[in-house]
Amino acid sequence: MKIAVLLTCFNRREKTLKCLQNLFSQNSLDKYELHVFLTDDNSKDGTGQAVKEKYPDVNILKGNGKLFWAGGMRNSWRAALNSKIEFDYFFLLNDDTIIFSDTLEKLIESNQSMRHKKNVSNITIGTTTDFNKGKFTYGGFRLFSPHKIKHILVNSATQELECDFGCANIMLVPREITESIGILGDKFVHGIADFDYTLRAKKANFDVWVAPGVLGNCEYDQVRSWKSMDTKLSERIEFLYSPKGLEYKEYMYFLKTHFPREIPAMFLKFWVKTLFPVIYDKFKVERREVQIEQEA
Repeated sequence: MKIAVLLTCFNRREKTLKCLQNLFSQNSLDKYELHVFLTDDNSKDGTGQAVKEKYPDVNILKGNGKLFWAGGMRNSWRAALNSKIEFDYFFLLNDDTIIFSDTLEKLIESNQSMRHKKNVSNITIGTTTDFNKGKFTYGGFRLFSPHKIKHILVNSATQELECDFGCANIMLVPREITESIGILGDKFVHGIADFDYTLRAKKANFDVWVAPGVLGNCEYDQVRSWKSMDTKLSERIEFLYSPKGLEYKEYMYFLKTHFPREIPAMFLKFWVKTLFPVIYDKFKVERREVQIEQEA
């Protein structure tokens, strides 16, 4: 079985090395032919060189420093496709995610099990927790309504759960789905691309499932979603459009594509945060944890 492992990195040398260490420590590696494609987006901390020295078989691709997460992952994915190797799976992995020794094995077992049960190709999502807090951080989400973005993280210790979209911290995509819907969308610079990809897969009549249990550790690193009234208006507007801020253009495109009814409310919300953040400063408590729906 041939698997392309896709990663991107930027100035997180130790985290990237730790991630790769755990990847290459997977159980039953003799059953899989792993090809790792890592985009180093012009890191200044020597990440690329350190990876090259420790893991010479990793395909290290150079970025220009402006790819961000989605651009880096697309770059790695395209390199895998251009390699002419006929991969069975594409394994998307965040470089700050520490997978367990049986993660890949469980992902593949889960994917093949649901493929057999439902006779439909599927994307498999792995759930992560914060190592220090033990709380869920990333995984697959279920919508409260097909027309609204409000969602809840779902997880079961013992069985696969169907979800509407998911995070690519740990994501397994079979070749058939890539051949059908392509790779992460070009409209996305940093975040949201994985949400869009899994929603597109569902619209193309593929399934998206959350594998049982927890498959890795990853700290929840979302930034506060508004700038205080103490900051200059120019800084707030810059944050509104920034790939590592509110990603305004990308998010509005995402809503237009998948949740058009949400556009008026979210348009208002974004601009209130930007022009009148005093409202959020006084009354809004930033939610630091994801909502969870657990099943036995």
